[in-house]
Amino acid sequence: MKRYMTTFGERLSYWSYFVGQNVYYNITFLFLSTYLAMQGINLGKVALVLAIVKIWDAVNDPIFGYIFDKVKFKSGLKGLPWVRISVIGIPFVTIAVFAIPQASETVKLVWFAVAYLLWDTVYTLTDVPAYSMLNTMTDDLRERNLLLSVNRVFSGAGYLLCSVALPLMIGSAFKMTFTAAVAILSIFSALTMVPMCIFCKERNYDPEKDTGDFSFKQMFTYLKSNKYLLTYYGGYMATDALKTSAAVTLFVSFYLFHDVNYSILLNLLGMVPGVIAAMLMPSILKKADKFKVLFWCNIVNIVSGLLIYFVGWEQKTAFLVMTCIRAVPMCLVGVLAFMFTPDCAEYGQFKSGISAKGITFAIQTFSVKITGAVSSSLALFLLGLFSWITVEAESFEALAQLGVRQPDAALNGLWIVYALVPVIGMIISTFFYLGYKLNDKDVQIMAKCNAGEITRAEAEKLLSRKY
Repeated sequence: MKRYMTTFGERLSYWSYFVGQNVYYNITFLFLSTYLAMQGINLGKVALVLAIVKIWDAVNDPIFGYIFDKVKFKSGLKGLPWVRISVIGIPFVTIAVFAIPQASETVKLVWFAVAYLLWDTVYTLTDVPAYSMLNTMTDDLRERNLLLSVNRVFSGAGYLLCSVALPLMIGSAFKMTFTAAVAILSIFSALTMVPMCIFCKERNYDPEKDTGDFSFKQMFTYLKSNKYLLTYYGGYMATDALKTSAAVTLFVSFYLFHDVNYSILLNLLGMVPGVIAAMLMPSILKKADKFKVLFWCNIVNIVSGLLIYFVGWEQKTAFLVMTCIRAVPMCLVGVLAFMFTPDCAEYGQFKSGISAKGITFAIQTFSVKITGAVSSSLALFLLGLFSWITVEAESFEALAQLGVRQPDAALNGLWIVYALVPVIGMIISTFFYLGYKLNDKDVQIMAKCNAGEITRAEAEKLLSRKY
């Protein structure tokens, strides 16, 4: 059996990193909309500011990807220096986002905009370099798939920790403020990210052969030639931009199921199958091409999502059963989500001759953050259309004491945002996925060619089709 290029200690530290990184991401993805909706600010204004600050995202990620590919550190490392910088900064900017002062509406909006822009910038440093290191740690596709598969287990652990711990902290169990709860989680998350900064190695990278001296024009030429990168992330963005359920899960639990801790049950039902799926994924990928698994899971998600919407929240037992059933294909898609970026990076280099892994992984980070912001702002915007009553409270315990009752139109709108809108995104993504033609065997051949193990002529003879 072929040995891995990485040691177990490296792999463990790499996976540990994504526990903390996903806590940071999901603090904002799952709870930021709820936090903002409890600041006494008009929902329309919040949605607008959320959308505006993400314009920086459209500039920030590609620019950093370009810088990442251009910069050569004296240490001869590619991604680790950036990761080490980000681990220091990410806890401070995350806490700042959830520390909006008691002030006028304008001051609150300005504070949030500035803090979120800083968070967005630092989070990019935690994401692009860490994922690009898959290509510098090893050139073995089997090993990369293992790293990414188990990565999703640890990422899921971060999601689970965040989705369970934070509701308990801000709910009736501990009655903490958002700021205090986020501060505790941020400190813990930083500690899980430190081992990667110490133990991981970049061995499949030669600064002398790095083609990072390309121009902006060549960068856009590279992106244009990498059609499968654009095709895949077109589908990904369609799905996640309309994944509005995460932004309103706490409100669904509080207003429709009358207990904010119900969100913990929903998150557990969604995550337990994900851990199992991630553990089984290396075995699944030995027998099936990962894109085919992704495509058919997406189809099942569409059908089960429509059933959940029409079942409704009043039929609690049926709703929970359908949620459990849908969790399996949903989690498989989540595990597979970022496995295609390294493939697209290899294809892009093979097609154009340009090694631009920073740009490639910047598209991944850009897609994650822009869709997270769009889904959050879209969720708040849609709620505002259904006569949603604006509230101001530091915690759900305080909200319960206010006794604010949302009108029936708002509750029906809440269910549409939670259950129906995400299905529309999955339907749109299906049309993008029909254009994705890369397969695992061909990507491995391209990787060997890009690493200089075989010639381009030899690679083209081995490929299953002309690319």
